[in-house]
Amino acid sequence: MAEYDYIVVGAGSAGCVMANRLSEDPNTSVLLLEAGGKDDNIWIHIPVGYIKTMSDPGVNWLFKTEPEEYTYNREIPVPRGKVIGGSSSINGMLYVRGQARDYDDWAQLGNRGWSFEDVLPYFKKSENNTSMGTEYHGVGGPLQVEDMSETYPILDAFIDAAEEQGYPKNNDYNGASQEGFGYYQVTQKGGRRYSVSRAFLDPVRGRDNLKVETDAFARKVILEGKKAVGIEYDVHGFPREARARKEVVLCAGAIQSPQILELSGIGQPELLREHGIEVTHELPGVGENHQDHYISRMAWKVKQPVTLNERTRGIPLLVEGMKLLFQGKGALTMPAGIAHGFVKTRPELETPDVQYHCAHASFSDPHKRILHDFPGMSLGPCQLRPESRGTVHITSDHHRDAPRIKPNFLKEELDRETHVAGLKIARTILDSPALDPYRDVEIVPGPDCKTDDELLDHARRVGGTVFHPVGTCKMGNDPMAVVDDRLRVSGIGGLRVVDASIMPRLVSGNTNAPVIMIAEKAADMMKEDAR
Repeated sequence: MAEYDYIVVGAGSAGCVMANRLSEDPNTSVLLLEAGGKDDNIWIHIPVGYIKTMSDPGVNWLFKTEPEEYTYNREIPVPRGKVIGGSSSINGMLYVRGQARDYDDWAQLGNRGWSFEDVLPYFKKSENNTSMGTEYHGVGGPLQVEDMSETYPILDAFIDAAEEQGYPKNNDYNGASQEGFGYYQVTQKGGRRYSVSRAFLDPVRGRDNLKVETDAFARKVILEGKKAVGIEYDVHGFPREARARKEVVLCAGAIQSPQILELSGIGQPELLREHGIEVTHELPGVGENHQDHYISRMAWKVKQPVTLNERTRGIPLLVEGMKLLFQGKGALTMPAGIAHGFVKTRPELETPDVQYHCAHASFSDPHKRILHDFPGMSLGPCQLRPESRGTVHITSDHHRDAPRIKPNFLKEELDRETHVAGLKIARTILDSPALDPYRDVEIVPGPDCKTDDELLDHARRVGGTVFHPVGTCKMGNDPMAVVDDRLRVSGIGGLRVVDASIMPRLVSGNTNAPVIMIAEKAADMMKEDAR
């Protein structure tokens, strides 16, 4: 049986960072296990290919939520990366850290060392951003962060329209203040996706002390008493085991890390016994505290042929392909959102509570990303700090059976009120004079959708996740916490969770950058503890 100092489960945004940093010491051996395959799918590397990977079972787990009354009993897609690089290989490539207050709140909950002042150095450590050059950004880190390769007159007009309505311009929402409108920062280089695999794993694959196994599906953590000593997994159905001399690190994400814990007998006793799993350690918070961002998009017809709808089909698509190939620019380099907005829906708020994703594109099927055959643009709000809480739990004792995801989107009244306010602000901006040369008519939800109840009905009918599940193995010191502030699983030696599941509260923005930060900090903590 193979032995390593550390076994890292999941080669996603956290796992690739952990593998890189833990293997920096040539005397430390690391095994990195990934249930998916290699990141050699061409659509991973072409930025606009995220439209393809969002529904590709070859690189995507294609999870779905349970039908729930608050979203009209729909099954909502929950894409998760099933490939080296994890969700950073299929995501929208937006680099968003959230607000300083998010991390200060984590610290105020009793998590020492997680204030914004504490975590900012780790954001900077991972980052290579040569365009900002401020105290908030790093240069020389592994992860390439760039401004958009192009700006667009119609989106410039959108940003001007927001300013006309009293919302400031802000070209660095990852800097001193998040509030305002501008263009997103992206994890790209030269017009190609820059995943954590490319940033953290590819440069160190030649290390003798690092082994990477793909198609390696974790079954459970091997426990001896109250100590983790290894992992049971299978490769193409054939069972294997690996032993960890120091620690096992779960980096499988907010959907699958709690699943692995439960399959290992760690969790709520009644639930485990229901599925025939022997209880090895009672930990009631496993799989609880699920949080995610919920978005419902609006769409408008555009008067002029200046949108991605007409630039990504026929002869224009060939032209865009040449621009990508020779210039690293054009429609094929577009991320999931191009222009951003962060706003406060109530004057008494200290910081924004709604985020906008704007694109000069519109979709006849927003989940499958099928573009309209006429010029269009879309704008979608999501509430940054939802009150609703959900769960993620196993459905059987078999590791290949998808867990049950119950997010409870829009369950809480504040979430419903905030979402409706976000939709109304979106309309106000799109109706502003700066967009008169471009805006034609609203097509989704349409001018007949007027009242708050009608707008909420629209959100419940068409909304979906922004793919930011967190919180299901939360960090803290209360009875529902799963890990402590050094990310050690409560009551179990030699076992940590390092991914989005440890967030006690959802950050105010996209989650890829925060997960990379969490892994950077965790690697340093593990090295300190080892010493």
